[in-house]
Amino acid sequence: MARNTSPVAKRCKALGLSPATLGYAKKETNRNPKGTMRRKQSEYATQLNEKQKVKFIYGMLEKQFRSYYEKAAKMPGKTGENLLALCERRLDNVVFHLGFATTRRQARQLVTHGHFTVDGKKVDIPSYQVKPGQVIAVKEKSRSSSIFQRLTGEDAAFVTVPAWMEKDENELKGKIVRMPTREDIDYPVEEHLIVELYSK
Repeated sequence: MARNTSPVAKRCKALGLSPATLGYAKKETNRNPKGTMRRKQSEYATQLNEKQKVKFIYGMLEKQFRSYYEKAAKMPGKTGENLLALCERRLDNVVFHLGFATTRRQARQLVTHGHFTVDGKKVDIPSYQVKPGQVIAVKEKSRSSSIFQRLTGEDAAFVTVPAWMEKDENELKGKIVRMPTREDIDYPVEEHLIVELYSK
């Protein structure tokens, strides 16, 4: 299975991202301290940076990201917004947003190991596209694991769940209430630059 295993802190600095976007609260790097002192980027470099940013956030490689773009281009509405919505609807991203994993990388691993169900059926494909009305839950056999036990009780960390999904605080499950929109994207991105890049 193809994975993006780039160093988090170093890559975030290069892309102008906060590590917190990926779930890392204390990641930082001291390499290339003058890295922000760069020449003005060309139009192509700016477009490429936006594409690399989104690919890195969701842990995708070029082939899969390209297929997302082609699918988004065929959907009604704005291609850039459709692309971001497809990325947001990935099961590993949903698991991360529901607070069942501390980072998207961990969420991807947990999904691959078969710890989650969608509408009662085990799904171990991180790129699985969730739909409104579907219920994502931690598998019954996995709930005794220390990874998931910390998610319940008084000591459980507070998680802000996006408006397009809801979480059952008493059960390890959440529900997709609607499709994600552009307003639900919680990181800075200029998606029209990605569309311009692929349109060349």
